[in-house]
Amino acid sequence: MLADADRQPLMADLAEGTGPNDIGRPVRTLGLLLTMWEPIAFAIVAAGAFNAIAVRGAPVILVLVARLLTTLACVVAGRALVDRKTGALNIARAALVSSAVVQIFAAMTPYFPSNRPPEQTLVYVGWTIVYYLGWTLYLSLSKKVAATFT
Repeated sequence: MLADADRQPLMADLAEGTGPNDIGRPVRTLGLLLTMWEPIAFAIVAAGAFNAIAVRGAPVILVLVARLLTTLACVVAGRALVDRKTGALNIARAALVSSAVVQIFAAMTPYFPSNRPPEQTLVYVGWTIVYYLGWTLYLSLSKKVAATFT
């Protein structure tokens, strides 16, 4: 057992994101985005789409369910990254790809309501691809991330 005096530096290192269990600032940021931002974004989208269910019916419900499932996958992936779980990189990559696909599908098809002008849809899709592809490539190509999760 460590004495309190011996334990204080270790606790400070872990709280500051330094030390042997550090996952790195970019991975920590991605974990927080996946666990915090994805559910907030889903809640905003779902609240806006709720009234469209009466008009558009089942397609809106199906897209909402798909977004809910990808949001849950993102939360699981974020927690796995932050907790340094085995397989976290594969889970995170799968969650990022599925979230991108569902969001692009919702933006490009008439099944889901949108208040974007048509010329802005391609801009939205482009930024969605850049965001999710960027994080996926980072997780796949970073040597530090690979070393951290092996």
